[in-house]
Amino acid sequence: MRLEQLQAFLSVAETGSFQQAARKCGVTQSTISRQVQGLEAEVGLSLFHRTAHAKLTVGGERLLPHARKICQSWRNAAVELGDLLAGKQPELCVAAIHSVCAAYLPPVLQRFCRSYPEVQLRVTSLGSDRALKVLKDGLVDIAVVMNNRYFTQAPEMLVEVLYNEPIEVLMAASHPLAQYDRVPWPELICYPQVVFKDGYGMQRMVQEQFGRIGAKLHAVLELNTLDAFRGVVRQGELIALLPHSALLDAKADRTLAIRSIALERANSKVSAILFEGFANGQSAIDPTWTREVVLVTTHDRMQIPPIAHFWNLVRELVPPCDVIKVVKSGN
Repeated sequence: MRLEQLQAFLSVAETGSFQQAARKCGVTQSTISRQVQGLEAEVGLSLFHRTAHAKLTVGGERLLPHARKICQSWRNAAVELGDLLAGKQPELCVAAIHSVCAAYLPPVLQRFCRSYPEVQLRVTSLGSDRALKVLKDGLVDIAVVMNNRYFTQAPEMLVEVLYNEPIEVLMAASHPLAQYDRVPWPELICYPQVVFKDGYGMQRMVQEQFGRIGAKLHAVLELNTLDAFRGVVRQGELIALLPHSALLDAKADRTLAIRSIALERANSKVSAILFEGFANGQSAIDPTWTREVVLVTTHDRMQIPPIAHFWNLVRELVPPCDVIKVVKSGN
């Protein structure tokens, strides 16, 4: 059963004539007759009495309300799809990591709202792994996250790298590690740490880095907001390993200190701690420890104008130049 068969059936039922139905549909009478005959063969019943006036049979009367509903549903669907292609979707949902939400998205959101004032923009701050999962489940349209190739390698995913940024150390201004311009790894691993909660990409990244150097991560507290990190670290000896963009607001806080991580190899006194298991000369410390921030959606969503526009705004406005300079200079 095809849609055009139901449409031909409805046209004949409404006009009472195969000839008038053909004129209404803009086709030949033989085409209308062939469509109705095909439908009758499909249902196994005659649908019209073939007289001077095409009158519905009992089977035709039973089919009529169903045919109307089916055709109306298709018209509604066609309108909705047309609106979608015209950019008339009711809302656009974005999931982004905390640092991107705080530091880089505000100008993007303002520009988007001016371009599409009728689209309700919904932005949710989530950890990278959770954001990619809700994107995969169709609950959001775009994610701006730390890359996790477990989620982003699927063929339907469209991924663009926005920037790479260094991981830095957040501590109280009075912390013993504040004496260093670049904190050596042997010193860094001695202090208890505040980490993101499970499910956040940064927690996984820190754990993996400690695993590579053969050191134990002494994580004593899990948090999920940057304000909480600053508040806790400010109080004592706890430190946090966070990406550069997450620390922009902390730079103006005199009670806090931010330090880069020394990338040189450990001295002989601590080499056994940091390089155990690397007797073959393989370096345990990543000499360019950065995180990759990516923009992610699915290929089909890029056919929708508001989503494509938001994507292009993010590409245009994120990241600011200071992040790129930091990575290139190694600071």
